[in-house]
Amino acid sequence: MPMYGTILSHVGKYRKQALLAPVTIIGEVAMEVIIPTVMAMIIDNGVKKGDIGYIVKMGGLMVLMSVFSLCFGALAARFSAVAAMGFSKNLRSALFHRVQGFSFANVDKFSTASLTTRLTTDVTNLQNAFMMFVRMAFRSPIMLICATIMAVRANARLSVVFLFAIPLLALAVFLIMTNAHPRFEKMLKRYDDMNAKVQENLVGIRVVKAFAREKYENERFSENTKNVRLAQFAAEKLVILSMPSMQLVMYASIAAILYFGGHMAVNGDIETGALSSFIMYVGQILLSLMMISMLFITFVISRASLQRVYEVLKEEPAIKDTPASEVTAEDGSVCFENVSFSYYGDMNNLALDRIDLKISSGETIGIIGGTGSSKTSLVQLIPRLYEATDGKVIVGGHDVKEYSLKTLRDQVAMVLQKNVLFSGTIKENLRWGDENATDEEMQEACKAACAHEFIMSFPDGYDTDLGQGGVNVSGGQKQRICIARALLKKPKIIILDDSTSAVDTATDSSIRKAFREKLADTTTIIIAQRISSVMDADRIIVMDGGRITDIGTHDELMQKSEIYREVYDSQQKGADE
Repeated sequence: MPMYGTILSHVGKYRKQALLAPVTIIGEVAMEVIIPTVMAMIIDNGVKKGDIGYIVKMGGLMVLMSVFSLCFGALAARFSAVAAMGFSKNLRSALFHRVQGFSFANVDKFSTASLTTRLTTDVTNLQNAFMMFVRMAFRSPIMLICATIMAVRANARLSVVFLFAIPLLALAVFLIMTNAHPRFEKMLKRYDDMNAKVQENLVGIRVVKAFAREKYENERFSENTKNVRLAQFAAEKLVILSMPSMQLVMYASIAAILYFGGHMAVNGDIETGALSSFIMYVGQILLSLMMISMLFITFVISRASLQRVYEVLKEEPAIKDTPASEVTAEDGSVCFENVSFSYYGDMNNLALDRIDLKISSGETIGIIGGTGSSKTSLVQLIPRLYEATDGKVIVGGHDVKEYSLKTLRDQVAMVLQKNVLFSGTIKENLRWGDENATDEEMQEACKAACAHEFIMSFPDGYDTDLGQGGVNVSGGQKQRICIARALLKKPKIIILDDSTSAVDTATDSSIRKAFREKLADTTTIIIAQRISSVMDADRIIVMDGGRITDIGTHDELMQKSEIYREVYDSQQKGADE
């Protein structure tokens, strides 16, 4: 019940339409239930007696009731559609807002592709189920009860047919419900896999083209779509059995009523008009039973989606925010006190193992290490993108847990390994660093990042549209725009995670020079593969296997660190060659 309550609470301000839909449905059902009785009266009292005036009068009444039924039905359809679309809008907004509060660990748990499916396909399934529920969950039971009462009033003996029809329908629905749910869960997981493949392919389309792997990717995607089709077929083939089985029961019941009712009409036990109205009531009853059955089946189909959406809504962010905290960073100092970290929360599978490190405010720190040495993992703990599994991370004199996330991340600017730009102009992307930045401030930041010159070479300058993901600029240009964006934050700590790997050494040197001149009071942490990028740092940290093996200046490490010396010699040899 908490799951259903949580989901339905997002109807929000559309409750009015959700309540008006069943109210208008009551009017529609009332008209439809009375019409067969009026028709019986026309046959028995008008047609048989040849009373044209009576036929015209009652016929006009039937037309008027049909018009009212049409109007009530149209209103019900509109109210239910508005309520369902509003419900899906609120639900998507709630999901997106929830995802925005997730830490990296939460996103890793669900995967980006799965979250995309839940925000799109699963919410659409719930929207359709909600619209059907608002209409049919009220219409069908009301119609069933009213039509049954009228049918029994018309002829109680013929109503015995329902005693056989209802158990058969109930059995069919039960068998379908118990077997369909796990199949729909499997189908939605196949959708996740397909979306992951689409996302991966579109993000890496340049690599696909560069290696001429289009055929291979087409084959892989065809395999994904085949798996989706097979899973969908396995689920749907049970559901499609519902309609034929229900129609079989319905038509068998009508045939039985025609047979027994015909004999009764011949023997004079029932009037012709009454038999006609009874058949119409039987149709309404059986149709209502079919709709109730379809409601149960829709519930089975949407239940898998409902659980997946609820999983996201109930997921607690791995990193708890304290928005009311008034703690601010006193300076740009950073301290790691016996910090260990695991992506899985498993102390037997650590990415970082017992890190002790003190960085003074304004210090420039370089970090060197091989692939998989957890350099990025280390710096991601500073702005709390991940939470330390053990130990303390202290920034600006306070434990990072004491800050509100916004305050902490406003003080720490980070240029990630994967440079991300958003659709829009260069100016709009730069203002992610400071939404109130002036043109002069943006130009100053771009000059420090060696980006101003190439930006001004574009016809539209800072108003150049970057396209989706910054497709209009090179990797090096993208890196420099991201650095400028970080500089606009005017942070106390700036972290460059291998963020000059795509620029030439001369540009790299210029950026470092600008940093020394303009960010003298800012703590700068540089992760790099090239020793030339960090050799001028105040201290260089050498990492291996999730541990700090050595710390010192370039000259000190050349004397005491075998790992550092090997990296330097290999890079110098490569440069000489």
